[in-house]
Amino acid sequence: MKNHSNTKPNLTADTPLDGKSGMATAVKIAARILCSWGASYDQATNILRISRSVYANALNGSLQEVKLDKDQLSRAAMVASIHGSIRTIFSNPENVTGFMRMSNNNDFFDGRSPMDVISDGNFISLYETFRRIDGLRGAAW
Repeated sequence: MKNHSNTKPNLTADTPLDGKSGMATAVKIAARILCSWGASYDQATNILRISRSVYANALNGSLQEVKLDKDQLSRAAMVASIHGSIRTIFSNPENVTGFMRMSNNNDFFDGRSPMDVISDGNFISLYETFRRIDGLRGAAW
């Protein structure tokens, strides 16, 4: 049996998120997570690198199909992975939804909140934020 405990987020063509309807599901999940974190439309669309209309349709549930490139799909997966790590770290619902807006004084965040760091839409910022949050639960890359 393979050990999957140390695997990175990986959405490839052979996953259930393949195809336009699966990609729409990925965007809907990521959009709901970002909304629960208090992200503005501008922040969310920068993070996911999608249009405001796609984001609005994802939030209201009307998004049925969307074509994403590999970068956009990776962003949605990264948001879901960050959320999963936060849910593992905290049992308190206020921390699960509020952590991303809390200022953080470790060297990487330098007093900024994780949301501030990822809001510029830079994929490296998103990935590094994921790595640091995931590391809080004891994960090792």
